[in-house]
Amino acid sequence: MTTLHLSYMIAFTISMVGFAMHRTHLISTLLCLEGIMLSTFIPLAMWPLQLQTPSLALTPLLMLAFSACEAGTGLSLLVTSSRTHGSDLLQSLNLLQC
Repeated sequence: MTTLHLSYMIAFTISMVGFAMHRTHLISTLLCLEGIMLSTFIPLAMWPLQLQTPSLALTPLLMLAFSACEAGTGLSLLVTSSRTHGSDLLQSLNLLQC
């Protein structure tokens, strides 16, 4: 295993630990989720270069598009929750209420 692969796995692990541990604010949860997406995007973008195949080159762009949609949805939820509840604390949100 090269140091490049090890750094990708460490970045993914740190993002997953941050996502599991820092669940007090919505913005920190969204940042950890973006870290997870970026740590999986970089190896996925490097994979066609290592295999020298052009057929897999569309996959990272598709993942990046889904990541941008996820970030936009998360930020809109952040703005909506801060307007209605006054803060971005996840404990103040009750998902059972409509």
